[in-house]
Amino acid sequence: MHVVVLMGGWSAEREVSLTSGKGIAAACRALGHRVTEIDMDRDIAARLAEAAPDVVFNALHGTPGEDGSVQGLLDLMGLKYTHSGVSTSAIAIDKELTKLVLAPHGIRMPAGTIVASETLYAGDPLPRPYVLKPVNEGSSVGVAIVTDASNYGNPISAQASGPWQVFPSLLAEPFIAGKELTVAVLDDEALAVTELQTDTGFYDYEAKYTEGRTLHICPADLPPEITAACLKMALDAHRALGCKGTSRSDFRYDPAQGEGGLYLLEVNTQPGMTPLSLVPEQARYRGIDYESLVQRLIDAALK
Repeated sequence: MHVVVLMGGWSAEREVSLTSGKGIAAACRALGHRVTEIDMDRDIAARLAEAAPDVVFNALHGTPGEDGSVQGLLDLMGLKYTHSGVSTSAIAIDKELTKLVLAPHGIRMPAGTIVASETLYAGDPLPRPYVLKPVNEGSSVGVAIVTDASNYGNPISAQASGPWQVFPSLLAEPFIAGKELTVAVLDDEALAVTELQTDTGFYDYEAKYTEGRTLHICPADLPPEITAACLKMALDAHRALGCKGTSRSDFRYDPAQGEGGLYLLEVNTQPGMTPLSLVPEQARYRGIDYESLVQRLIDAALK
């Protein structure tokens, strides 16, 4: 069939999207599909109409490819596409909306509050340590951990480099000590739990996409009840949000608190497909190679 691989765009995650897209395009060609690669620009509707694909493989990350905008365009054009639809994408990209949807389902997430960035220069919104993050960015873009030892100042200085200089408002959450965990869901099945150990202690953008910066332990060495709770929470979140194809849920786990120390941080509806990405890694652990993973996502899009 004819597959358009939609990649690139203009988000902060452009380069990651291009890497994902190139890998997906190569896999589609190996599977025997005809492939058109499109680096998304403002003429995307005309380019898609000209290509007239059987299916669009959405390899975009961040806005507007992950927030429902592109999904709405594809729906209007009558094109089938991979991953989640409009409403799911719009909710999951917004960390505060995600909490509002998942909390009634009993999924434990950190309590948070939206703050105007300029108010940080007068005082802390939460006791330190706490985390500041943009409400609707992925790949840990713009995340800052504020501690007594951080060089941001106390209160945070307007001159200190951080997300408060870029985003007018931020989500403030308590910092959860412990382990960084992630779970991929594919075709309504949670695949595995991976622990992420970085050389800096924080799984930021550089740690995610720089080879050698993060150790992936798959499956994670956890008590059986914590593994089971992670898998269940990820699948419950996938279903509650209405995710399609695949998603990836990120967690923090404080062993000192037992199961009560496991918190879901966010759900990614457009997980990376790069050589360092976690969904392909967990799929391999379950015996699903990269090409088979790509085909399964195409199949899900065509249902």
